Amino acid sequence: MTSAHLIPDAAPDAAFRMPSWAMVEKARTPEDLAFSSGAALAHLDVALRAPGVPLALLRARLALSAATVCVGLTGRSDGAGALRDAVHLRHPGDPPGPAGEICLHWQKAVARQISGAALHAVLPAQDCADIARWRAAGQGAPIRRAAAVLEAVLAEAPRAETGALILAEAALAQALGWGRITPVLAPGLRPRDLRRTGDDLRLACHRAIIAGAGEALRLTSDLSRRAERLRAAAPKLRARGAGAAVEMILTLDSVTPGALGSLRSGRAARRFCDRLVALGVLRELTGRDTFRLYGL
Repeated sequence: MTSAHLIPDAAPDAAFRMPSWAMVEKARTPEDLAFSSGAALAHLDVALRAPGVPLALLRARLALSAATVCVGLTGRSDGAGALRDAVHLRHPGDPPGPAGEICLHWQKAVARQISGAALHAVLPAQDCADIARWRAAGQGAPIRRAAAVLEAVLAEAPRAETGALILAEAALAQALGWGRITPVLAPGLRPRDLRRTGDDLRLACHRAIIAGAGEALRLTSDLSRRAERLRAAAPKLRARGAGAAVEMILTLDSVTPGALGSLRSGRAARRFCDRLVALGVLRELTGRDTFRLYGL
């Protein structure tokens, strides 16, 4: 039986809505939390396999949410807009700053197939042997495995929250057979949750998954609709290199016109982006007249 058969006679958008039976109202017991979090992950897994979902873009947008959480853990208040600016508006060779560095870690993490080498490339400050040992700490069902990895890392490196959460997300994704990190745990965790251990941490992870998977489903629905509109508009675009530019927009959280290198010039790229905004299939994300960023 294929995953599509899990939702018989469903409306096209039903794959992106959490069924009411999956959410135990005011779930408090470990059994209720485990049921709801498992149902949330199962439903998300079905949604991620639906045709037309822009998976790379979805992962990039979830990575931005995870990075915002991790930046908050450092005591900073940089939101999504500030993180985008830190990554996109720096001069070549300039460091992105502490918040931008965290954002880049998450962007790199979701862009690669999960492996020990890839995780070390994302977290070069961590020793390969430590990464392997921490990953081995995760055993059992997906959420239990992720919680165990999170606890193992923070027990030895209490201030390495970003690395701990990336490795926990990797453990969760591998246990679910996703192949690439798709952040659903980190966005739902609160700072005090990272100070928990044992059963308390596992319960916090169940709660975080319920929230994170629900948000991921809403985002999957929104981005899938936007991607469909952009694909439908693509044949109307006559600019040379338009196809490659559209594919980049469908892959990245946000772009500057200058990043759309398949177009002939910076002026052509700006006109291209403004044309897509006028068609209602692209958004300008900053509200500024200059140094603009665009995305679905």
